[in-house]
Amino acid sequence: FKTKLIPPHPPHGANTPFVVAALYKFVPLPDFKDIQPHLKLLCKKAAINGTILLAHEGINGTVAGHHEGIATLIEKLGDWPAFANLEVKYSFAAEQPFNRMKVRLKKEIVTLGEPAIDPANTVGTYVAPQDWNALIDDPDTLVIDTRNDYEVAIGSFENALNPQTSTFRDFVTYVDEKLKPLVKGKKPKKIAMFCTGGIRCEKSTSYLLQEGFENVYHLKGGILKYLEHIPEDESKWQGECFVFDQRVSVRHGLIQGDYDMCHACRMPITHEDMQHEKYTPGVSCPKCHGAHTEKQLKRFTDRQKQ
Repeated sequence: FKTKLIPPHPPHGANTPFVVAALYKFVPLPDFKDIQPHLKLLCKKAAINGTILLAHEGINGTVAGHHEGIATLIEKLGDWPAFANLEVKYSFAAEQPFNRMKVRLKKEIVTLGEPAIDPANTVGTYVAPQDWNALIDDPDTLVIDTRNDYEVAIGSFENALNPQTSTFRDFVTYVDEKLKPLVKGKKPKKIAMFCTGGIRCEKSTSYLLQEGFENVYHLKGGILKYLEHIPEDESKWQGECFVFDQRVSVRHGLIQGDYDMCHACRMPITHEDMQHEKYTPGVSCPKCHGAHTEKQLKRFTDRQKQ
């Protein structure tokens, strides 16, 4: 039952000593609360930082450490039969992208707010990165980006629809209010969805199937796997991919991108944003200026001084 997902070593000569592992699996975990302390201790011993979520429906997380530590974590996770065939994607970072290690207990490992959804049993058709271009080039395919609006803003696939959601929970409203009428009018033969690492796609396709949609597909391994395996000159991806750590974004080959992050609102910001009069490091940016309370501004300012 052991997983065989051995993490790669950082490229020789590259200044990227940290391995970043994005992992998840939908699997029934009735004893997920009992797993938490063991996982905390394992990550501590392996000198790993990041966040792992545990729930009845499975495991989801992104962690970073040196190669030996990540290899130990993946090997030990394989000791649990429930985590066989764990979905793991690797990339690299010049610095540790997380400040500490957290193992949290949740109601869902990715929050849609639909407890009846069970991606472990019902899910759309997986599409390998190598087959993705042909699917989304098909005029009978409706392509949907299931990520949040601020993620879509810095990069997406050609001609993909943006549901304009603020959180993944909003996807249900999008389906009811916009997608169902759109599909009724266009009658696409296929619906193809994608997200950063694949987890939101799995849940999205499971939800669509429950709602009566047919011929639903999703990108296996998500954008990260696509950017890892598809050469840039063959790619349909435009822009950069937002990631939920201090790297902020990655490009083809999973190389760290050009975006920074506003540490007040956690939104990606460009070099131009940082030249704006409404940008104050750690306190505000053009996207969130005027949106914080005086108490928040004081806390942000004190944190920035530290």
